[in-house]
Amino acid sequence: MDIWRLALQRCRFDASLSAAGDLIARSGARIGEEMNYQEALAYMQECNTFGVVPGLENIKELLARLGNPQEKLSFIHIAGTNGKGSVMNFISTALTEGGYKTGRYISPAIFEYRELFQINGKPISKAELGKTMEPVREAAEAMASETGRHPTVFEVETALAFLWFCQKKCDIVVLETGMGGLLDATNVIPAPLLCVFASISMDHMAFLGDTLEEIAAQKAGIIKSGSRVVSCRQLPEAMGVIEEACKEKGCELFVSDMESAKNVKYGLEKQRFSYKGHKNLEITMAGIHQIDNCALAVEALDRLADLGFPVKEEKLKAGLLRAKWRGRFEIIGRKPLFIADGAHNEDGAVKLAQSIRFYFTNRRIIYIMGILKDKEVDKIILNTCDYADAIITVAAPGNPRAMSSCELAEVVRRVHENVTAADSPEEAVEMARLLAGKEDVIIAFGSLSFLGDIIRIAEKRQQ
Repeated sequence: MDIWRLALQRCRFDASLSAAGDLIARSGARIGEEMNYQEALAYMQECNTFGVVPGLENIKELLARLGNPQEKLSFIHIAGTNGKGSVMNFISTALTEGGYKTGRYISPAIFEYRELFQINGKPISKAELGKTMEPVREAAEAMASETGRHPTVFEVETALAFLWFCQKKCDIVVLETGMGGLLDATNVIPAPLLCVFASISMDHMAFLGDTLEEIAAQKAGIIKSGSRVVSCRQLPEAMGVIEEACKEKGCELFVSDMESAKNVKYGLEKQRFSYKGHKNLEITMAGIHQIDNCALAVEALDRLADLGFPVKEEKLKAGLLRAKWRGRFEIIGRKPLFIADGAHNEDGAVKLAQSIRFYFTNRRIIYIMGILKDKEVDKIILNTCDYADAIITVAAPGNPRAMSSCELAEVVRRVHENVTAADSPEEAVEMARLLAGKEDVIIAFGSLSFLGDIIRIAEKRQQ
């Protein structure tokens, strides 16, 4: 690892970048030889130094050098601010149950890097990740040497995903955008079978715009002529943008409408509803908003059936029931009940508050809260703090964007008097358990970058 860092420290991102490639090659993974898993991880860490570069120029160049594997695949492309991961999970698990070899490319990983790349719900193996990374690295280094532009980490990951899915001959790939849509690296794909829109709200304003219309326009950039479009019922400003984009591209728009959801029964362990012709659908993913996400997924699956990918009703039901999405209002412990949720922006905080009011009225609640500096910290706090008896703040370990626990505690104290800063996720979990009685509820929420640690610690203690 030190040699890899030395390579990038000695070489600036300019015409001498090829020297970095030479040093990296001498560190273990030589051009033309397969990389192992640790070498692949080290290479991705170095790619992080190239930051975020919105636009498709680099990813097009990189994929062209790899033979454009994305052109040999069929896609469902999902955009949105909150819920897109849950929608992806419902759709992809139902397709897998239906007998299709289903790739999915997600972001971010919670527990392990390999989670980003999955086929039929199983992450890529360590050996395959290293093997597939080698041609991608070769192409990226050649591109940097010849053009002076090195692909970003997300561009390299996207290229690796497409190459692996193509090599494995996936029947269909369910793909979620990383950020936005129009300039997101995933938007390099040809017209997908479906463009699917989960809830759109305010987030990533520095990159996507300051108004809901501007953000929706970036998300709607994934719409391409020849695709069908499926969306949940959006706020009027966002809905209007999607409708206009569909008209411009000549795409038919289908909207999942919760008025079509009947016999809805909410619960922490299992939730049930009927949607249009589908009776008694059940899901184990908790949170009252998950029925909205599932209805959107069912609408998408119905449209997909029209396009030659039908899923039998019993397989659809089995897939929805089996779908799980870690860190999304997930029960990770009992007595006291321990919930982990990835509410990391204002809309997510509003949805979390709705679920707290519904499930935990008159119960004492302790928060473990960790938020990134570039999020709407005040709005997240204001939408959630009234429900907590005590709040413990924590920072995501090793994340430079994370707000320190002390800094976050100072902000929370403006509106809540019972706040304590923890030095680590381990200490935060220990403090929460000491504060909570068996009938109380601990809720850890905020950045997904610290939830993985919280879940691991809580589950280990539970065992």
